[in-house]
Amino acid sequence: MSPPPNKPPEQSSGRWTWWLVTGCATVILLGILLTALRQRMTLSANQSSAPLSANANERTAAGTSHLRQRRENDGPALSVQEMVAQKVVRFVQGRRETLAKLAKHLNLEVPTEFDQFFHVAEIGSWEDIQKLFKTMNDRRQREAGSEAMASLWPVVTETFGVLEQTHKWPAQQLLDYGQAVLGSLRPDMVYLGGTDAGRFIPTLLNDTSDGDRHIVLTQNAFADTSYLAYARFLYADQLNPLTGEDSQQAFQAYLAEAQRRLQHDQQSPDEAPQLRRGENIQVTDNRVQVSGQVAVMAINERLLNALIKKNPDVSFAMEESFSLPSTYVNATPLGPILELRAADAQTALTSDLAAQSLDYFRATARTLAVDPETSANADLRTAYAQQATAQANLFASRNLPAEAEQGYRLATELSPTTLGPVNQLAELLARNGRMTEANQLLDHFAAQNPSQQQQVQAERDYLATLRRH
Repeated sequence: MSPPPNKPPEQSSGRWTWWLVTGCATVILLGILLTALRQRMTLSANQSSAPLSANANERTAAGTSHLRQRRENDGPALSVQEMVAQKVVRFVQGRRETLAKLAKHLNLEVPTEFDQFFHVAEIGSWEDIQKLFKTMNDRRQREAGSEAMASLWPVVTETFGVLEQTHKWPAQQLLDYGQAVLGSLRPDMVYLGGTDAGRFIPTLLNDTSDGDRHIVLTQNAFADTSYLAYARFLYADQLNPLTGEDSQQAFQAYLAEAQRRLQHDQQSPDEAPQLRRGENIQVTDNRVQVSGQVAVMAINERLLNALIKKNPDVSFAMEESFSLPSTYVNATPLGPILELRAADAQTALTSDLAAQSLDYFRATARTLAVDPETSANADLRTAYAQQATAQANLFASRNLPAEAEQGYRLATELSPTTLGPVNQLAELLARNGRMTEANQLLDHFAAQNPSQQQQVQAERDYLATLRRH
């Protein structure tokens, strides 16, 4: 800009002052604009260099993209490792506050080791966390009568589970897996996670989300009265929770049913046995005694059904670790997990919907196969295989045997060392008159996984029982 002509000499100083101020302002403005442009270009480059997983549906992809774009304190874009690390610290701090509130609510004093655990969990190494957790767990088992240890333990267990999964999973894969689950949920859905990955990874992402959150539970701990009390403390204002009375009713009902099945097998040995594999039931002095994982999960299944019944207007979604056949009635695939009580005609299970589910896991298998970081991670592959197995269990229960077979085979492709889907497929084949194929399947798995020979033989023995009946 040129100064206006014919100005009096006394205005010369004012003109130069005006030029100086204007020039400084222009330089500052250009600096701000260039900085913003560089930040925008950096963010854009980061977005384009981090592709989404090929198996993500539209809602999941949007959720993962949102996670990757999060920035803290208006600074540079965070790496996924930094993002997960910040979430872990935030989660640990939140659970430490929950521990204090729960202790106050129960009028209990927090054990010194618990405070130490949360301090180490926030700043310590994974090795230190493991050692301290083991020490605490050993003490808890020795002091089974300690009310504080028992009542506050679920907070510690949940925190340790989250830390363990973040140690095992690569950061990006952890975010993708968690968002695949959470991104499938509709607003206000209650989510139930069964496996460690299916429970703790969504818990971490859900509880550190800046958006809407879900109720996250695990059906595998419903038989634990301390866990039920913890869940009531967390969600009693949002959900009609399970109570101690519900727990007692489920336990007594299971004992009565188990006793009837045991009597049947003893009195009618020529008929098909009714006791389940691994179900340990004995009668001593006219008292029924049950033990083992199968019995515990049967009680958990009853309590899950009770929770659903107590909340008729609530939608539930589940990632299962053990097959819970009674929950398959009106269930349907929901992304990588299951929606329970999906009676709506638009969500009812059909062969087309089953085919979409199979396509989802085919894409997942292809994605994992081409990524060296995921193909070598057994925990990660097992987690996806479990999801495929659960949906195959659903298809088998709903008279879709071809789709169930494909689901089990995809699960074995996802995790060739996992016996669960192999056993399920062998049983499906045997029940459909394909016993030779079932035994060939088991032989092939045993040859590839010699350390699991004993478990494979137990499955052969079970199939022989099916053949006799």
